[in-house]
Amino acid sequence: MRNDFIFDILKSRHNQLIELVAQCPEDKRNIVPEGFKNSIHWHIGHVLTVTEFHVFGLSEFEQNQKLPASYQDFFAYGTKPADWQSEPPAWDLLIGQLRKQPDEIRELLETKLDVPVKENFLKAETFGELIVSTVLHAADHIGFVSALLKALK
Repeated sequence: MRNDFIFDILKSRHNQLIELVAQCPEDKRNIVPEGFKNSIHWHIGHVLTVTEFHVFGLSEFEQNQKLPASYQDFFAYGTKPADWQSEPPAWDLLIGQLRKQPDEIRELLETKLDVPVKENFLKAETFGELIVSTVLHAADHIGFVSALLKALK
């Protein structure tokens, strides 16, 4: 698989999510409509946090994780706003981090896509496969955010 393809699609999905969430009025960012478990604010934090976890937490590059450990409490798998004990990271901070993340990942891993990674629940064998898994994950959340935006109208 071509390196440019993998990194471009990662950036494209992040940008697609950023453009989509920009449609959400500020007063609806933290609303969890009936039938949903999470808000749009949670989804942007979740994609950011899980992308870092998939790429670095499931590899030998754990030391390259940049996000505060507290992000796990807010946005890891299985979390939801109803359980938050404090204020989550600000929307604009998360958007800024989401905007930078694909370039940071590319800078660190551009020549390492075929490098093997430790055994993981995704069954990914290389950095390239970890990145592909997080692109698929982001695409799922783009769908959730689209549905949330419709429910919030």
